[in-house]
Amino acid sequence: MYYVDLLLNGLIFGSMYALMAIGLTLVYGLLRILHISHAAVYALGAFITVIVANATGSIALGMLVAVVVSAIFGMGVYRVLYQPMLRYPPYVAMIASIGLLIFMEDAFRIIFGEQGLTFTRNPYPTQIHDLFGVTINTVQIAMIVLSTICLVALALFTTRTRMGIAWRATVSNPTIATSFGVDAIKVRYLNFMIGSALAALAGGLIALLNNFVEPTMGFVVSYKALAIIVLGGLGSMRGTLIAALALGLVESFGTIWVGSYLDRDALAFLFLIIVLMVRPQGLTGAHA
Repeated sequence: MYYVDLLLNGLIFGSMYALMAIGLTLVYGLLRILHISHAAVYALGAFITVIVANATGSIALGMLVAVVVSAIFGMGVYRVLYQPMLRYPPYVAMIASIGLLIFMEDAFRIIFGEQGLTFTRNPYPTQIHDLFGVTINTVQIAMIVLSTICLVALALFTTRTRMGIAWRATVSNPTIATSFGVDAIKVRYLNFMIGSALAALAGGLIALLNNFVEPTMGFVVSYKALAIIVLGGLGSMRGTLIAALALGLVESFGTIWVGSYLDRDALAFLFLIIVLMVRPQGLTGAHA
């Protein structure tokens, strides 16, 4: 059962990486911009979840507020930061995005302090369950259920709804989509809204899992998210999901095989290097 626990742990972290990286994939697929400051949205969602939960005693309300506020913040990032820069080369927006990430992390440090925050007022869910010999706690169950619901809902939205199909068409070929009457501006706002909401949810769930948030929590995750979208094939949603789950499993099993030589984060980049040496176009090599 030990290996089953490792498998479960890898899938849990992989699903969180997927929620985080989907936003990067969406932005790159639509604007060809590496949205580095997406990691700041992830951290923002975590901080808001903890603050609201501590103030009200409701974790669910904390996550809901975090998702809504982060979605609005993400749209604001597009309007204020990216939209004026679309006429410039993509690296200009990327540099500005890095600057926003550094600014946000310093702001978190100034406002909330170096030590970060923990859940204090609400009863922290620590119930342990035994499912067919596998040990799992309430937070891990919530992470699996919520991430699955969100990813399935996103897949259905992009394939079964009029707006979702228009969104995919705009990502694939903005010129043709616009000629058929698709409002590219609305699609861009929707892009940032959904991506930011998913990142905030991931941040809140990780905060709940660790019972801790701190100002620089988005830094390492941003590196991993970039590794994931490269592994999955830049702009490929399906590839991003596959790469995120693969990375979670590699980290989980790698810690018992080479954990004495490399830490969890180093394993992620070793995996990236090996895959790109064998398959430079990524795991899928195509937009999806």
